[in-house]
Amino acid sequence: MRQLQPGLPPPPEPPSKTTRQQEVLPQRLPAAPSKIILQPRDRTSPAMWFAAIVCFAFSIILIVAGMVILIIFLAVKPRAPSFDTANASLNSVYVDSPAYFNGDMTLVANFSNPNQKIDVVFRSATVELFFRDRPMAVQVLPPFAQRRGQFQVLNLHMVSSRVLLPPEVAMELVNQVRSNRVVYTIRGSFKVEARFWFSHYSYWMNTVCEVELTAPPCGVLVARRCRTK
Repeated sequence: MRQLQPGLPPPPEPPSKTTRQQEVLPQRLPAAPSKIILQPRDRTSPAMWFAAIVCFAFSIILIVAGMVILIIFLAVKPRAPSFDTANASLNSVYVDSPAYFNGDMTLVANFSNPNQKIDVVFRSATVELFFRDRPMAVQVLPPFAQRRGQFQVLNLHMVSSRVLLPPEVAMELVNQVRSNRVVYTIRGSFKVEARFWFSHYSYWMNTVCEVELTAPPCGVLVARRCRTK
């Protein structure tokens, strides 16, 4: 240690680290208060008000129309008309060489309208005869109407002339005739117009019937099953 000479003042102490930082760092000034600028709101244009009113009115009309249709549906309870094969007779089946099919069938078709408050009109009616998904004959019916609760019976003459069949299909038909059991498929496609008061609507109806007959020339209907889509 260095000895101080008598009569001399002590040397000044070096500044501390904290004091040096306070001297170096500038003093922060208080922040000025921020100003909030309020912009004026845009006024809604008359066109926007008109569009909103129109949309609201259209929504109300849709809701009311839906409720009216629902009430009418529950009150009327519409049902689709039905198509059924009431009877059938197989008059002839003949397969010549190489595999041409000739046949004659009389089909008794029953159309009924089960509705009590709706009239129907068959605008288009087509009945086809199939064997193993092979078309054999077709009948196109003219338009006809049915009042509520009415049924109608039509005789359809299904004639097949020289319909070419694959050999295996022709052989199966011959075997069914020999076994006294011939199975055909009848498909009906109908465009129906339903009329109620001053309104009407149209839709398509499809029916498939499986019929089993005995062998010709006096083949009679022994079983049937129909389903409507």
